[in-house]
Amino acid sequence: MDQTITLRPAALTDLAGIDRLLMRSYPRLLAADYPPSTLVLAVPRFARAQPELLASGRYFVAEEAQGRILAAGGWSRQGPSGGPVAETTAHVRHVATDPDVVRQGLGRMVMERVMQEAREAGVRWLDCLSTRTAVPFYRSLKFRALNPQELVLGPGIAFPVLRMVADLTRS
Repeated sequence: MDQTITLRPAALTDLAGIDRLLMRSYPRLLAADYPPSTLVLAVPRFARAQPELLASGRYFVAEEAQGRILAAGGWSRQGPSGGPVAETTAHVRHVATDPDVVRQGLGRMVMERVMQEAREAGVRWLDCLSTRTAVPFYRSLKFRALNPQELVLGPGIAFPVLRMVADLTRS
């Protein structure tokens, strides 16, 4: 990549740019691993930026000099479906890369920052609900597969994912 990329914490003012990234990314990148009938129902449910993540200081964007967001992702203590918070476990949240720049290191840049910041906050385990498409990416970051799950996104809308974890004390 021959352009200048800045990695920084997201701000609430990034909401629209992240929404655009998620809507560019998910439908195109997930198409090889999910049937159109699943994507047409599921993507509109999860391809939206979450203001509380953007405001947390734990969500990051990689942007080009012109300000276009090319990759994003973060972590939270709370899981994507709520539930109890464990002191030593955190959750990967809303990672995406623009389909026009995949495999250029931007997703890795974001995830390395996520993992570093979580580690510095005392997190030992990073839990991830990976799409089928992203499993090789997370494996390259030393995540290991635990079990298949389904995200229930609404009545009759289930989205298959793979739960993966990384031991941050070994990274």
